[in-house]
Amino acid sequence: MKKNILIYLVLTILIVSIIHFTNKADIEQPSNNEYAYEIQELSVKRDGKQIYGELYLPQNTKTKLPTVIISHGLGGNYRTGAEYAEALAKLGYAVYCFDFRGGSTSSRSDGSTLEMSIFTQQNDLEDVIDTMKEQSFVDEENIFLLGTSQGGVVSAMTAASRNDIQGLILLYPAFVLIDIAKEQFKSIEDIPDTYQLLWMRVGKIYAEKLLDYDVYNEISHYKNDVLIIHGTDDHIVPQSYSKKAVDTYPSADLKVLNGAQHGFDGSDLIKATEYITEYLNTHKK
Repeated sequence: MKKNILIYLVLTILIVSIIHFTNKADIEQPSNNEYAYEIQELSVKRDGKQIYGELYLPQNTKTKLPTVIISHGLGGNYRTGAEYAEALAKLGYAVYCFDFRGGSTSSRSDGSTLEMSIFTQQNDLEDVIDTMKEQSFVDEENIFLLGTSQGGVVSAMTAASRNDIQGLILLYPAFVLIDIAKEQFKSIEDIPDTYQLLWMRVGKIYAEKLLDYDVYNEISHYKNDVLIIHGTDDHIVPQSYSKKAVDTYPSADLKVLNGAQHGFDGSDLIKATEYITEYLNTHKK
């Protein structure tokens, strides 16, 4: 009797162990509908200067990949878009996240924060796009820009200046930054060599071209569909700026996240990712 009980206990432990191992393996492996992906360092070099970035590249694909380029906000870095990049890479999108030159004090790209503006960042993004188009895995007909906060402004400006951007996604885009500059300074002579902008110190170059700049007129030249996502509790960029952008674009959709602030996490991040995925899947050529 004792021998039978012992055998039973051993078999039970073995079965439980096998089930536990199988479940653990299922969690660690991508599902049938997802791709495994690798993260690779990829730097963009132009005019002797370097832009640091990381590429999220789906594995074992047989065709060229739709590609998403993610631009961070003021004082951010390439890690800002990591969670979006991970989700999209699993769905078969190549995703590139990078540091703007002078984009933050912790930037891994060249340049100083005192030499940075939305216009220098537009040049950076142009260089990134051109470099990505040189990669053998990139589907040049399906390049999308995704920008957060100031990166949203830069992405919007860049998309409007080119004819090779299939889609544009803006998360809480900081068009308010132009008005902040105009409120702070009445003329170029009023702008000091350096000054504090929100949480970061910037140089005169940041504001001097903004005093007579009409960003909404500039971005209106982008004719494809635009997705904008903004939170109701954003105390840095009022939702009214995104509403004005929707009215400016020939075709744009504003998704509002109730209670979300400037930057998404938790359930807001999940919902934003769902909106982004739906947009990308329905706008690929």
